[in-house]
Amino acid sequence: MRMKRAGWGWTVVLAILTACGEPRGPGDRDRLSFVFIIVDDLGWIDTGVYGSEFHETPSIDRLAEEGVRFTQFYTASPVCSPTRASIMTGRHPARVGITNWIGGEQAGMLRQAEYLRELPLEEVTVGEAFREAGYATGYIGKWHLGEGSYLPRAQGFEWAAAVNGAGQPTSYFYPYRGEQVSVWDVPDLEEGAEGEYLTDRLTEEALRFIELHRGDSFFLVLSHYAVHTPLQSRPELAARYRSKAAALHAGGEAFADEGTWATTKLRQDHPTYAGMIQSVDESVGRILDTLDALNLAESTAVVFVSDNGGLSTLIRGRTTMPTSNMPLRAGKGWLYEGGVRAPFIVRWPEMAQGGGVVDVPATTMDLFPTFLEMAGMPLMPRRHVDGISLAGLLRGDGVGGERALFWHFPHYHGSGNRPSASVRVGRYKLVEWLEDGRSELFDLLADPGEEQDLASAMPDRVADLKERIRAWRDEVGARMPTPNPHWEGVP
Repeated sequence: MRMKRAGWGWTVVLAILTACGEPRGPGDRDRLSFVFIIVDDLGWIDTGVYGSEFHETPSIDRLAEEGVRFTQFYTASPVCSPTRASIMTGRHPARVGITNWIGGEQAGMLRQAEYLRELPLEEVTVGEAFREAGYATGYIGKWHLGEGSYLPRAQGFEWAAAVNGAGQPTSYFYPYRGEQVSVWDVPDLEEGAEGEYLTDRLTEEALRFIELHRGDSFFLVLSHYAVHTPLQSRPELAARYRSKAAALHAGGEAFADEGTWATTKLRQDHPTYAGMIQSVDESVGRILDTLDALNLAESTAVVFVSDNGGLSTLIRGRTTMPTSNMPLRAGKGWLYEGGVRAPFIVRWPEMAQGGGVVDVPATTMDLFPTFLEMAGMPLMPRRHVDGISLAGLLRGDGVGGERALFWHFPHYHGSGNRPSASVRVGRYKLVEWLEDGRSELFDLLADPGEEQDLASAMPDRVADLKERIRAWRDEVGARMPTPNPHWEGVP
């Protein structure tokens, strides 16, 4: 693998490719290209095909009808940066050393575990793998894996646009910055117009990249800042959902307690958030239509995923959460299902048929090896020890075996979650609370909402799963929180 270097800017790439007018090498047009769409904070049930009765997502639903939809797909973390590290490297965040969202500094009874604030350059990224194979590589939008010399151009993506140093934008409206210079400002989009919306603009940049590289093999990541805060929608979309919300929910409880410290939203009725989701859906539709128009649909895989569960749970007293993950429990920041189960859809020309559904548990560490096998490239088993290729399941000729999936979140979070760990093996999932060692056990097949704690009834299984977590933490070198000598008992 060659040394990392900064990629060329858009202007230079455009000039070179326009002058050459040819693909990068022999057979490039015959190789599979990728459009990989990552949505920030999109919940498992935030789209129509996954069960939402409030949000309208015809394009995402179309993608699922033409592709394969996973029902038990998990993000490696309940927050963004660790999951994104797992996507880029194919390795568990605890192994990489990024276990919290970068900037998420918070303490309580425990001091949070130490974690890295950038993706190490020594890691081999999916961008580097495809760049080495001769692909045109591009990255648009949210990164949140480091600033400066750790941005996408240093991690295998020769072209990048609209990547700021934070996890959200200052504003979703042009000029995408505030009065004072901020790390949240979105760069590279200076040429715009009043009223221009960020999700639409990122899509325009993606379409330009696809059109420019229509004769090449390309690997493009379109990483939307949506649907993360600040909650801002195009006004006409928010207005459309306002009346729908009033008609859909005539009564019933809107919130419920989550443990001692938090509150969870029980229904989807946020007009602005719904408008943001509709803009993401329109983005997916424009991507699909462009691939059709350029005759690229039969040579391009389209992959759609979220980086964690929907924001449905906050510290007690706050009710600004925009969505609900019901019937799943809790949301972003938690290791309950609502925090880590996410939508995952793949449309690939080699699939047996569209409209497929896979119920086998899978995770974001599986994406890198899956992409390699889909592209006919060598796998990297010595590096991708935490994930497996899902290509067989996508083709319809693979059978998923039972394996252990682990989570490690040794941090506090604004959602009210406390330092915790988790493991799922088969139908059983154990959640371990690191402040006091308390454990909860759930049968996800019988109880996907994690309402019935079976720990006292099945002590042997609890002991086995706790030992699995302990051994796994030792194997990956997971960093642990430590006692906080300044703790005064304040939540």
